[in-house]
Amino acid sequence: MTPDPSTGGTRTGGTPLLRVLLVDDEPLVRQGLRLILDAEEDIDVVGEAADGAEVPALVRSRRPDLVCMDVRMPGIDGIRATELVLREPDPPTVLVVTTFAHDDHVADALLAGASGFLLKRATAEEMVQAVRTVGRGTSLLFPDTVRTLLRPRARGARRAGPALTPREQEVLELLALGMSNPEIAGHLVLGLETVRTHVAAVLTKLGARDRTQAVVTAYRSGLVDPGPG
Repeated sequence: MTPDPSTGGTRTGGTPLLRVLLVDDEPLVRQGLRLILDAEEDIDVVGEAADGAEVPALVRSRRPDLVCMDVRMPGIDGIRATELVLREPDPPTVLVVTTFAHDDHVADALLAGASGFLLKRATAEEMVQAVRTVGRGTSLLFPDTVRTLLRPRARGARRAGPALTPREQEVLELLALGMSNPEIAGHLVLGLETVRTHVAAVLTKLGARDRTQAVVTAYRSGLVDPGPG
């Protein structure tokens, strides 16, 4: 039995639920996403919205862990809605949904605080994986595309970020490559708990709520070089 999504909980079997709110002005898109996500044991769609203006109230009442947010909507678009959502106390993460990956709207959404993006043409398996990755904060989605999108915004950036230890700098650069904690541990030959400690320190020093926003800040401040472009 699935519990009231506004209070969290688990499905039968004890699997932690990832509560998701769907925001898209196209009913068929929302219906398709709901069918795909609700079929998963660890994901529960707790609400839908057709406009960004509806989102803050739904976030407060439904308490999602993640918002799947269409970028382009009439009224309040996904970028502005992302900004509003992240002003809420203990806000959910935001996964923006877009037609084109190399789109200024996606870059603007990341800069507004989104934790990842998903293409509308993605397969059902890719959609589920993206929701889990962003919702659970395990790694950076599409790191190469994120770097490409943010490269123009990083040009001329000065090293204005906080001072990191050499090890924290290494960890940050590996985060930017999309590595998970176990992958970082293997690459640096460190214990997993040590890596978790370093990741937490990096996020704290950068004032970032998750790995994606740490990387966004790193590119903008010049702590990580996005490369030529």
